Amino acid sequence: MKSKARIARRTLRDRTRTQRAAARITRQGAGTLAAHCIAAGLGIREARTVAGSLRKNAAKAGVTGAPGTSYTHGRARACTRFTRAEVARIAVVYRPRKPAFKAAAAHLALAA
Repeated sequence: MKSKARIARRTLRDRTRTQRAAARITRQGAGTLAAHCIAAGLGIREARTVAGSLRKNAAKAGVTGAPGTSYTHGRARACTRFTRAEVARIAVVYRPRKPAFKAAAAHLALAA
């Protein structure tokens, strides 16, 4: 496969993942922290990292979220879903160091 095609596919895949996560949050009204991070433009691996940090900062911000069930790859997991406003309150407390994470935190803070 040519490098141009590989780059184009990656760009399309990333944009599709971001748009699907944002649409799911809009449709349901709330989403997991990882889904919010993916909707902010992070990749899956980075989204998991930022979501873990946001989870720790949720207690500091006094945000609890709503319990829910996340279905992925044929299994169900207990999760906590947050609205955009709740994620914005958590993102204000979150202080990332990596530039990509700073951009995502700014996007999450403005999403509300």
